[in-house]
Amino acid sequence: MVVQGARRSGLARAAWCGGEIAVTVGLVLLLLVVHQLWWTNRQARDAAEEKVEALERQWRNQDGPAGPSGPSGPSEPAGPAVGPTPTEPGNAPADDRPAARESRGPAPPRWDQAYAVLSIPKLGVRVPVAEGVGKAGVLDKGYVGHYPRTAQPGRPGNFAVAGHRNTHGEPFRYVNRLRPGDRIEVRTAQASYTYEVDRTLPQTLPGDGGVIDPVPRSAVKAGAGYEERGYYITLTTCTPEFSSEYRLVVWGKLQSARAR
Repeated sequence: MVVQGARRSGLARAAWCGGEIAVTVGLVLLLLVVHQLWWTNRQARDAAEEKVEALERQWRNQDGPAGPSGPSGPSEPAGPAVGPTPTEPGNAPADDRPAARESRGPAPPRWDQAYAVLSIPKLGVRVPVAEGVGKAGVLDKGYVGHYPRTAQPGRPGNFAVAGHRNTHGEPFRYVNRLRPGDRIEVRTAQASYTYEVDRTLPQTLPGDGGVIDPVPRSAVKAGAGYEERGYYITLTTCTPEFSSEYRLVVWGKLQSARAR
């Protein structure tokens, strides 16, 4: 009886210890989830909003031509390589066609440098745009990243950007709600550009580099994209939510440009 009682007591202690460990592990996992889904969002959103305000102050205070200048920094992993930007649009807005005959504009921004502000009024989004699509230097800061070697805002070709759909500010959380005619605004030190959403590709493979080509056209989904040169904007993000298995793509066309 004494042996059996001691055995039961040992089993009870082991079960109690096991339960305590399970509860502790559960709390740690819960804290990690809270940190990833709430705290990183709060930090990134606050930092992104501060950067937007800093850019706007800089633009108000500058006297001469501004915007990023100087040579690019060290290389970083970029998105799928794309070809050269076309210099003559095929379907550009009539009041913006002269832009195709202008010089190529300011020098490219340095890696990870925020140099523009992207706004989506329908979604309440207002975030900085930085050069490159690296996670640590751009996307995880709550910024939208510009794919290197795609067009700059307002230029002929395809201004293509990426952003997180979940965590780290998740600026593109609800881009699946965008519909044709919804506005996307991009402001730089030189001008403000208004694009209108035109088409959406709900799902494609991560390696579908055709969606950010100068004339964007999916290399995976037949018939998705365009045939003519123009002034495009492309938003890319992960799909489905909380997964990076596929990519969601939103395309738009430039409707107007206004000097600051």
